Amino acid sequence: NIVIFGETGVGKSSVINLMAGQEIAHISPDGAHRCTLHWTEYQITFENGSRYKVFDMVGLQEPRLQTGEYLFAISNAYSLINTLKECGGVNLLLFCIRGGIATATMQSNYRLFFKFFCKEKVPLALVVTNLERETRMEDWYTRNMGYLENYNIRSAGHACITAANLLDGRHRDKYEESCGILRRVVEVHCNTSMKGWADPRQGWLIKLEVSHPKKTDIIGVLTK
Repeated sequence: NIVIFGETGVGKSSVINLMAGQEIAHISPDGAHRCTLHWTEYQITFENGSRYKVFDMVGLQEPRLQTGEYLFAISNAYSLINTLKECGGVNLLLFCIRGGIATATMQSNYRLFFKFFCKEKVPLALVVTNLERETRMEDWYTRNMGYLENYNIRSAGHACITAANLLDGRHRDKYEESCGILRRVVEVHCNTSMKGWADPRQGWLIKLEVSHPKKTDIIGVLTK
């Protein structure tokens, strides 16, 4: 069981399609608001027969979400973790970011899924997209690893890739290379022989009953 998450627009659907080797996830136009606040499950089988369930989680972009949407998205993420408890737990987190500078939203997504939902007990692999213009895609990580650490974003492994399918020439070669890079990272860090992690605690999600709450107040309470 793999949970893939990240901000809207980083290319999660394209990453899923790259991993699958075919188009199974719908790709939204750039700048479009999220299609849904629900998670979506995809079944993917690699050429060696390894089978994965990939759960695409909505990106929690606080500036774009209304208060009700934000709370719904968080409770929906909690529902996903609970659902996965019943079918083996979580084996791997794939954190998708776009090649560029780190952002506060990126950091908050990382903290919510890795530290809060999974208590740092699930391996997390960083997937850096939009790197087709790099001479060597891996160079991006070499330049930015210190910057990520400054944001306390750490990972068990990483894949520097391009998931843009409509490329030609040398960019197309990088797309083909990216498929192998991504699959190797998944196979190395998603140990399907181990039982996935499941939070043993029950009922830790608290319902907030506040009259006309301000969005900033709710975010503060949830962060605490």
